[in-house]
Amino acid sequence: MRCTTFVTADSYKINDLLTFFESKGFNPKHYNGVIHLKSIMPPKDDDQGPKLKGDAFFFVYGCVNFWGLTQEEEKHFIKMIKPYELGSLQNAIQDYSTYLMGQETEIDEENDRIVLSNNDDLIKLSIAHALTQSVKLSSFEVFVDKTIESMGDLPTEFSTQGKILLSRKKLSQKIGALFSVRHKINLHSDILDTPEFFWRRPRYEPYYLMAADYMDIQTRIEILNKRLDVIREFYEILSTELNHHHSVRLEIVVIILIAMEVVIGLSHIFNIWK
Repeated sequence: MRCTTFVTADSYKINDLLTFFESKGFNPKHYNGVIHLKSIMPPKDDDQGPKLKGDAFFFVYGCVNFWGLTQEEEKHFIKMIKPYELGSLQNAIQDYSTYLMGQETEIDEENDRIVLSNNDDLIKLSIAHALTQSVKLSSFEVFVDKTIESMGDLPTEFSTQGKILLSRKKLSQKIGALFSVRHKINLHSDILDTPEFFWRRPRYEPYYLMAADYMDIQTRIEILNKRLDVIREFYEILSTELNHHHSVRLEIVVIILIAMEVVIGLSHIFNIWK
């Protein structure tokens, strides 16, 4: 069976989304910023009622995790929640897994699949926390990759020529873009911590830790932080260069003013001698 995770936006308007699902008759549950829709089928005489054969978890930080839905059903729900997105992504990032029922809840690394011992909703949610963190982290990784690529040859240019040959406006734009990257990731960095959900439900935390370990979340966070350090260092270089440009311009203005004053003074002396 399918277990698919998507990141479609920076975040969801979770309270509005909850109200929407209630109005559609889904009877949603709400856990610490996560909406859970359980298997539900319409009455036999109502083909227009809500349909959901599996489970869907909607996370406030713009991720959704589906268990047991078809690809078409997943697309339907993603389209349904579009009006409740903040900062929609142009291209949703997804991660696909499979799951089956077995003797013990575990992750079968050899066959790359999740094994569930029962249909406990909170076990699925515990694993879903790690899966959504992983796909959200993927969106950060893509974002940082594109940002580093956008630097182009600037680091090489600075090391070989000792300066960056950009206008003040272009330089300011580069600094603004790099600052935006760090702000965007720092704003959402708390989602990569152990979720508050487990503070009151510690017996479910091992399932989350098992999945987080399988997705290499901690290692990937460390790598991401190192790459952010590269961006921070480059940001500081550009800031220094911008300040240098500003200082040079001020010095030129001062020199021009002094020169004008000298010329005016000399002309005044010349008029007196004359």
